[in-house]
Amino acid sequence: MPYIKKALQDRGIAELLLTSDNQGGLKSGVLDGVLATINLQSQSELQLFTTILLGAQGSQPKMVMEYWTGWFDSWGGPHYILDSSEVLNTVSAIVNDALPIYYDAVLTEAGDYTAKYTKLREFFGSMAGAPLPVPPDLLPKTAYDPVTPAFYVSLWDALNFLELPVTSEHPVNMENLPINGGSGQSFGYTLYETTITASGVLTALVRDRGQVFLNTFFLGTLDYKKKTIVIPTVQGFTTLRILVENCGRVNYGDNIDQQRKGIIGNVYLNDSPLKKFKIYSLEMDRSFLQRFTADKWKPLTEEPVFPAFFLGALSVLDSPYDTFVKLEVCIPHRGVHTACAHRLSVVASLIIVFEEKMAQRIIQFVDTPNLGQHEYVH
Repeated sequence: MPYIKKALQDRGIAELLLTSDNQGGLKSGVLDGVLATINLQSQSELQLFTTILLGAQGSQPKMVMEYWTGWFDSWGGPHYILDSSEVLNTVSAIVNDALPIYYDAVLTEAGDYTAKYTKLREFFGSMAGAPLPVPPDLLPKTAYDPVTPAFYVSLWDALNFLELPVTSEHPVNMENLPINGGSGQSFGYTLYETTITASGVLTALVRDRGQVFLNTFFLGTLDYKKKTIVIPTVQGFTTLRILVENCGRVNYGDNIDQQRKGIIGNVYLNDSPLKKFKIYSLEMDRSFLQRFTADKWKPLTEEPVFPAFFLGALSVLDSPYDTFVKLEVCIPHRGVHTACAHRLSVVASLIIVFEEKMAQRIIQFVDTPNLGQHEYVH
């Protein structure tokens, strides 16, 4: 931390410097000339942390930099929530003891009001000394007719019309790929290809999930815990493919310096490093999807080869409104990307869905989100 402070100041940063820590971070100490602030979730934490702050930096201003009104959700897990009355009690204590800065989690991702918002608005209104303005009207939501995908193209066929791959003697993680003006790849999938001529034990460190294929045959998955997979008997020159998904990056904790995605380091077959890789960036942004022109799609009258992209048309007869995508099945650790590529006409838009292993028979568009089973944070 002293180095970071010096590095910022040496580069002309003259603004207020601060840290935001939980109990463990506070116990590691504070820096002179850097305002220590706290992040927390409960009223009991507030009492403990403010006592630690008082001992660490005396009469400096007290600030709650982060107040967590919920908790992190993960793919396939419950939707964590915090009771609105508990939120109100903690916020009341914060206002009486420290200066808070809040996340907007009292609003939904769609901007709708929650019970937390209503109670907090009443609480702050009681302190304002004047009537509060009327809250803005909510944006309307609607349900549209479901979309049945009618066309598809396999990932392996799509490689023929995507941007040329990066060639490298060794694997390169996605952030260090020489693409996007030197800024690398930020999200999505990265496909690594090389040629092998023998069977054996394959070893690789992938972040976060790596599906292993021989040519187009799926062998299994590598991840943080599973770093090896057995390659069966191969005949002659065979294409080894590892499709790696970036499942997201942590924003705090011991692993914050281990957030490079893709393949990290070498890939080994029987303890010998593999070389001469082709690396495809599958960022699935607008420029990526624009390469899927009409002539590239096949009618969905045959059994698709996975992974694959699927295409359907969403009909919007009136003015467009917000809607929520609901897929037919939801299997944990199965990555799905959806995108609206472009408007076909005034009343229809293309919908493209990327599926790893199983096709959706229908894609639903509903007026309320489905975030999974709720579980209260304790």
